[in-house]
Amino acid sequence: MSFHETRFPASLSFGAVGGPERRTEIVSLVNGYEERNSPWSHSRRRYDAGLGLRSLDDVATLVAFFEARQGQLYGFRWKDWSDYKSCLSSATPTALDQFIATGDEVTTQFDLIKEYASGVYNYNRPISKPVEGTVRVALGGDELQESIDYTIDFIQGKIVFKTAPPSGAEIRAGFEFDVPARFDTDRIQTSVASFRAGDVPNIPVVEVRV
Repeated sequence: MSFHETRFPASLSFGAVGGPERRTEIVSLVNGYEERNSPWSHSRRRYDAGLGLRSLDDVATLVAFFEARQGQLYGFRWKDWSDYKSCLSSATPTALDQFIATGDEVTTQFDLIKEYASGVYNYNRPISKPVEGTVRVALGGDELQESIDYTIDFIQGKIVFKTAPPSGAEIRAGFEFDVPARFDTDRIQTSVASFRAGDVPNIPVVEVRV
């Protein structure tokens, strides 16, 4: 897939609106009951970047970014200010935030995930675009050193250990992350409301699978 490992300007995504969406197929039965099913195993996020623009300079920055991505052709990193950490938004990521896997003395690569829990139910979200310099990893409760004990694949969101973790050892991690996304339009319409202020009413951005 065509993807640029560059982030949409974070100052412009701040103030954008959006979040996760699901696809649920509902069949109403003649007895009044319903059958519900989803063809999606993972949610997909949508945003409107237009609400993050505040000046003509912002419009110029957006247009330059849009042109460099050639509209919908190339994906990019997007910072979702409401959900970009392995912990609560008000906290700082630690190496113990998320349970990743258990060692088996064979496997050396593990995918990053973030758990969303409510009561006894949970959803594990794949994290494919961690932010460089923010990932912390612990093995058996002890924090490890990046480049010495492990490396991070920032393109695919993987922890790569130098030596396979021992059997039964708990692997945990904390991190910041971006959403892989693309523009959901091939056209941007700008309107200059005044000399110093621009208006871009709708800039749709949608999450992509990588």
